[in-house]
Amino acid sequence: MEITIREGGPDDIPVILSMLDSCVEWLVAQGRPGQWGTKPLSENPKVARSVAGYMDDGSVFIAEVDGVPAAALTLNDRPGDHVSRLPPPGEPERYIHWLASDRRFKGHGLGSALLAHAAEATRRAGVSLLRVDCYAGDDGRLVRYYESNGFVRTETYRGKDDWPGQVLARRV
Repeated sequence: MEITIREGGPDDIPVILSMLDSCVEWLVAQGRPGQWGTKPLSENPKVARSVAGYMDDGSVFIAEVDGVPAAALTLNDRPGDHVSRLPPPGEPERYIHWLASDRRFKGHGLGSALLAHAAEATRRAGVSLLRVDCYAGDDGRLVRYYESNGFVRTETYRGKDDWPGQVLARRV
């Protein structure tokens, strides 16, 4: 199995939406619908606009396994609106959005490979702070996942409908 990471573009939006749908299906099967709900995210036009928007003012990276798109991550210079009411970090940052994988490839280290790639891209850009926010509900597995990839917890927040969120940061 060979993992390669490439720059993505607008043509990858349907593939990314498919990955997000795969994640929703997997989360629901795990009894954890609190993160992204129970409906395919591809049915929500706001999600496609969000992915495209982060792509337009940042980067998207696609991890491929033997040439098959298997995971994606968007990266830009600012948090999403849902986090923007928190105090800014007081320094330049890069911010991860929409990390997702096709769950057929679960356990192959694709998310970790993309996070390491984002950290390196951030460092190469001359920025030393990489941040991400995520769902902090249920069993906390997602927060622990980011911690296992070098991130530390910073602020907590409540999103729409009292959605529990956690901001994490990593120095690069």
